[in-house]
Amino acid sequence: MDNKIAVFKELLLRENQKHNLVSRATIATDLDEHIEDSKKLLTVIELKGKKVVDIGSGAGFPGLILAICVPEAEFTLLESDQKKSGFLAEAAETLQLENTSVNNERAETAGRRQRARFDVGVARAVAKAQVLLEYGLPLIKNRGRLILWKGVNYQEELWQAQKALTILGGRLSAEHKYFTTGKKERVLLEFEKIAQTPDNYPRRVGIPAKRPL
Repeated sequence: MDNKIAVFKELLLRENQKHNLVSRATIATDLDEHIEDSKKLLTVIELKGKKVVDIGSGAGFPGLILAICVPEAEFTLLESDQKKSGFLAEAAETLQLENTSVNNERAETAGRRQRARFDVGVARAVAKAQVLLEYGLPLIKNRGRLILWKGVNYQEELWQAQKALTILGGRLSAEHKYFTTGKKERVLLEFEKIAQTPDNYPRRVGIPAKRPL
C-alpha cells in the first residue's frame, strides 16, 4: 500500500507540472497532508465489500487514496474535468487498481444514470453541504452513507442544509471531529439516507450550485 501511495505522489507531482491538478506550489509534504486527511475516513467507517463513489475526485483525494488502501471495495471516481479525469484513469492503470473506475461526467448526470447504486458516497473540498447532498444522496442506496469533509465553520453549512436533507431523504447521523497533523480542525459529516430521493433530484446540470435547496 505504501509503495503505491509513493508512486501516486510521484505521478501527481510530475503531471502537475503540465496540468494544474492541484496548486502549483504544492510539494510532497502538502500531498502527505491530503493523503492523511483522505485516510481519516477509514477510522469512522468500514469500506470492505462496499460500492463507493467519490464525488468530484479531483486529483484523487480522497477516492484514489481510499482505493489503494481498501482493495476489497469497489470505487467509482466522478470527475467532470477532462484533464483531471484523464490523470485519475492513468494513475489507476499505472497502480493496477482493478477496483477503480473513473467517470468523466457531472454528478447531476451520474445521479440519474447510476441512481441508488452505491453503499457509500464521499466528497472532499467540492462544494457546500446543501449542494453536495443533492449531488450525493440520489447516488446512494437507502440506509447508505454520504460522508463530507468540512472545516471549522461546518455548523453554518449544516444549518443551511436542513431543507435539502428534508427534501432529499437524508439525516445527519454523526459528526466526527479531528485535528490534522498541521493542527487544522476538521470534521467528517456522516449522513444516512433514510428515504428515497424524489425522482426530480438531482436537478439539471448547474442548478444545484446556482440555486441550492
